[in-house]
Amino acid sequence: MKKIRLVISLILISNLLSAQNESDITQFDKALNQFINVRDFCISKDGNEAFFTVQSPNQEISQLAYIKKKKKGWSKPELLPFCDSYMYLEPFLSFDNKRLFFVSNRPLNDSINKKKDFDIWYVERDNKDKVWSKPKNVGKPINSELDEFYPSVSKNGNIYFTMVSPDGFGKDDIYYCEWKGDSYSNPILLDENINSAGYEFNAFISEKEDFIIYSKYKEKDGQGSGDLYISKKDTKGNWKKAVNLGIPVNTKYMEYCPFYDEQNQILYFTSKRNNIHPRNFDTISEFRKYINESNNGLSKIYKTSLKIK
Repeated sequence: MKKIRLVISLILISNLLSAQNESDITQFDKALNQFINVRDFCISKDGNEAFFTVQSPNQEISQLAYIKKKKKGWSKPELLPFCDSYMYLEPFLSFDNKRLFFVSNRPLNDSINKKKDFDIWYVERDNKDKVWSKPKNVGKPINSELDEFYPSVSKNGNIYFTMVSPDGFGKDDIYYCEWKGDSYSNPILLDENINSAGYEFNAFISEKEDFIIYSKYKEKDGQGSGDLYISKKDTKGNWKKAVNLGIPVNTKYMEYCPFYDEQNQILYFTSKRNNIHPRNFDTISEFRKYINESNNGLSKIYKTSLKIK
């Protein structure tokens, strides 16, 4: 009976995604085309603030930026004020919008001028009209001498993240730490239905921790690069075997960094999809517009409607 329910669940997901068309997947906002690489997107619960990462072509420079909703579209992107010469990426806004988690290789304090490994950090504010605090390191047991990436936090405060550890199943694995009210538990490795001997990374956890969306790299049932997968919990609270989100969300190019807006049922994700084709151009400005605004193989933020039941 359990196998039957699982098969039905997989068929429902497959049917849902196959009903989508490539045209249903659009760039989040063409105003972001001014940047070479854009990735790691999150949006506030009221939909009025969005945070993302902007990077140089080869990712030597990585900074956090934000935009705010105005009467007519979004504001011009601005850098978050605490960014400096170190790397900043992968923002995630807490459920109450008062804490912004991110990843950085900045030193633990301002008296040190040497970068460290990548840790999870956060800044705080009293409300959306207040300024952010100085960055604070999440500390142990989440952070370690290893690299920690891509924080995602459920409504109750449990934090999910990617870690490269010799104690994991493979290359990159997904862990979580339970929030105890005043401290976190030690990292817990998610089981074989999520992790494998390959690469699992960039996990988005739902508010109630009833589903997780994340990337797997070059899996047998994938499209050829990084693909987005989803897993739901069964009635006993165990993770079911992850299912590939399929075409057209996934392509032969890299799909990663998912963020799901549960209220509006919109999936945001980063993709390097490319559909540029040769054509004639009358002017340089026409050429530039086509190259910059197309799905051109650079990291861009995309969105699509996706109902998860």
